Amino acid sequence: MTNKNVVPNRLINEKSPYLLQHAHNPVDWYPWGPEAFGRAVSEDKPIFLSIGYSTCHWCHVMEHESFEDEEVAHILNKHFICIKVDREERPDIDSIYMSVCQSLTGHGGWPLTVFLTPDRHPFFAGTYYPKGDSSGMMGLLSLLRAVQQAWQDKRETLLDSAREILAYQKTEKDSAGGELTEAVMHDAFSHLKYSFDSMYGGFGRSPKFPTPHNLLFLLRYWYNNKEPYALEIVEKTLHSMKNGGIYDHIGYGFSRYSTDKKWLVPHFEKMLYDNALLALAYGETYSATGKTQYSETAVQILDYILRDMTSPEGGFYSAEDADSEGVEGKFYVWSAEEVTEVLGALAAKEYCKLYDISPRGNFEGMNIPNLIETEQLPEDKRAFVEDCRQKLFAHREKRIHPYKDDKILTSWNGLMMAAMAYCGRILNQEKYISAARKCADFILGKLVRYDGRLLARYRDREAAFNAYLEDYAFLVWGLLELYEATHDVQYLRQALKLNGNMLELFSDTTGAGLFLYGHDSEELITRPKESYDGAIPSGNSAAAMNLLRLARLTGRHELEDRAKEILNFFGNDIEASPTGHCYMLCAYLYSISGNASEVVIVGNKSGEMVKTYDSHYNPFSVSISNITPELVSLIPYVSEYGEQDGKTAAYVCRNFACSAPVTDIAALSELMSSP
Repeated sequence: MTNKNVVPNRLINEKSPYLLQHAHNPVDWYPWGPEAFGRAVSEDKPIFLSIGYSTCHWCHVMEHESFEDEEVAHILNKHFICIKVDREERPDIDSIYMSVCQSLTGHGGWPLTVFLTPDRHPFFAGTYYPKGDSSGMMGLLSLLRAVQQAWQDKRETLLDSAREILAYQKTEKDSAGGELTEAVMHDAFSHLKYSFDSMYGGFGRSPKFPTPHNLLFLLRYWYNNKEPYALEIVEKTLHSMKNGGIYDHIGYGFSRYSTDKKWLVPHFEKMLYDNALLALAYGETYSATGKTQYSETAVQILDYILRDMTSPEGGFYSAEDADSEGVEGKFYVWSAEEVTEVLGALAAKEYCKLYDISPRGNFEGMNIPNLIETEQLPEDKRAFVEDCRQKLFAHREKRIHPYKDDKILTSWNGLMMAAMAYCGRILNQEKYISAARKCADFILGKLVRYDGRLLARYRDREAAFNAYLEDYAFLVWGLLELYEATHDVQYLRQALKLNGNMLELFSDTTGAGLFLYGHDSEELITRPKESYDGAIPSGNSAAAMNLLRLARLTGRHELEDRAKEILNFFGNDIEASPTGHCYMLCAYLYSISGNASEVVIVGNKSGEMVKTYDSHYNPFSVSISNITPELVSLIPYVSEYGEQDGKTAAYVCRNFACSAPVTDIAALSELMSSP
């Protein structure tokens, strides 16, 4: 039985969209904090910790089945102290307890369900539970009763379990690490080649995730090692994903993942970070191949973000839900009859044939538009398809939209800033560079505290939570891309400042590697260092790449040394699971590549030279232009470069040696094209 008129609980005062979704549950939820912990101690009750996020489908299911249910709420309220956490606001809490779940069960995911002692030590963890026992799976009611009984009668057993789990979690990683060798990048390529699906693209069978940083690694491996099959894997995967139902062919943008091997049926939520990293992957592949199908996809992704996911102030929203009107995917699917009503019989017949739309349907009696069987749109059909798309989009806009999580996260905004700036630069599209600028202004204006401390989340005019490692690392990444897109020294200055702050806040005084949260933040039961590149690159991976790029830009070799310390600190982990560290390997390739270059362009008419540089794919290069006194103060060595006979000059330097300056774009193009 569900009480829909329940008095709001304590979550009603929170800013998190996820917590607010649970504010009218009959469960007596607390946000994470001392009030909840104090009550757990004073009443001698275990903590029921539930972690999720606002666009999580199974989080919605568990809420409707259990947390809106009076019977479940009664048991929770009587025997437990209940805490809700938004994993996107508190990735530190999520990381620690997700690690517990994975070590206990062999898997993880959201919703994350953890039972803690009053001092926050976990003794049991799992993910989704139905209300009642089902198909051999213990239901939440049975689990709650079992835990409550054990807490009452066998508490010492639970406390022993908590002590063992905590001891395991606190086991120090071998600080000696292991120095990486080139063998690890070949191992990563071999593993990716072995798991590659040559028929449908991507890796493994199902479910399939985009993991764009795998593709970024393969692009660099292809470029560095002249391995054509690495590029074939990238192109096949990008082409197949774009043709699949994981891509929104009506409104653009990618969903979180595909439930099948063909990329047909997505989990319909759209995440900012996926679309940022995919825009980078499509943009880089266009730069590497010159094929406009990839630039078109990058443009469509970014246009979707500007249209639907950008705040008036310039920050980017976090996600769009999979569900609308309580049904997953309802906003995105079509019946053949509805398409006919919108397009007319003749146009609908042709469009439906191209996009696999039929009366029978391809998804639960409805249709997800896709080009899996069509494979490639005929050139003479492109104008027709675009006309149909616009009509279908206008009709779809009248539907009830999925819920939009409108919080602004510094980390994910850094990724989208990077995508906007990079694609704007290589495509010569000022609107994307302007969007990156506006985002940078917003983050630096609204999410930096009075004392200079970066914050992690902005919503409803409130900035909160000390920023985590990934916030600093991804924001610096975005600022570096913005500097190379504009050569505006303010972005390089801010990148250097934030990078320095990051090293102060997250470094380990007794070893290498960077902690997940800063030394000035809430002390949790452990303080992890993460290297695994999962849905997004790890903070350590992005930090290593940033340090290398900043070292090449500024000539500060100590920054490169710090990057190599990170790489070697995690060396054993990387060698044990190379495909789980693909962005870290991007940084490693940068550190060893003989193709790395620094390009300095000097002169009042540097625009055409810069465009020539931008037109070449070189993932291991950095560019410097617009030499000003402030830039010289940051990069003293550029004062040595000047025009040649009054002409704009470009200096291309590799392996600590510079070629003779060139003054025409053909000569620069030749230098950039040669290894």
